[in-house]
Amino acid sequence: MGGKPLTALNIICFPASCQPLGIMEAILRGGYDKIIEAKAVLVGGHSIEDPEPKYGLAVTGLVEIDQMVTGSGAVTGDCLVLTKPLGTGIIATAIKGDMVSKEEAAVVEKSMAALSAPASEAMVKIGVSACTDITGFSLLGHLHELLISSSCAAELYHKLVPFYPLVREMAAMGMIPGGAYRNLEYMRPYLDWQGPSEEKEDTLITLADPQTSGGLLVALSEAKLETYLAALKECGVEGHLVGRITAGSPGRIAVS
Repeated sequence: MGGKPLTALNIICFPASCQPLGIMEAILRGGYDKIIEAKAVLVGGHSIEDPEPKYGLAVTGLVEIDQMVTGSGAVTGDCLVLTKPLGTGIIATAIKGDMVSKEEAAVVEKSMAALSAPASEAMVKIGVSACTDITGFSLLGHLHELLISSSCAAELYHKLVPFYPLVREMAAMGMIPGGAYRNLEYMRPYLDWQGPSEEKEDTLITLADPQTSGGLLVALSEAKLETYLAALKECGVEGHLVGRITAGSPGRIAVS
């Protein structure tokens, strides 16, 4: 939304009675490093004994009201730009199945650890229509949410959507998280498939993959597209044109 983080509070659940506390320390250190990178301040936190490790941050920040970017301002003709590839859910599932090497996993992990701050700052500077981040509800789900809020539809160019290496191969081998199936089941009534029928299911399930630390999906006028892509490149982020806002029933997505 163009906000600036100010403070962060650790929330961690950890099986301290049966796992080395050094693991918890490493988790907290990773979070702290990102807080510092985001130019925020760690102000404390809470820890809970739990058989399953969980970690997150409660964050406060500020946003300039006249520069705040929401998911409700997209208009017909806007371009859709994605700032990170897709496939973290599929790759994470493949890692659990020992199907991905450490070197291959490192490529995805590096991108997941990258903040979206540069992409956010660039969009605020240039001025865009709307934005959402791509997380657990997948590209399809979060685009649908943006379209409902903006009372419009969209065309998604599936062959232009970027994926991490090995995502399609791992998906073809069945390395697909349960969340992807649930996302796709929910989204089917809102999708209009316009590609070859033999590509439909393989394509849609990857577009429904739930993301961890996915990129931003930005809607902006075509006149600002090249400026934004250049601004992203300048700060080390690769932006991808993946679709366009269209007139039509709010929330519908034509996958072409």
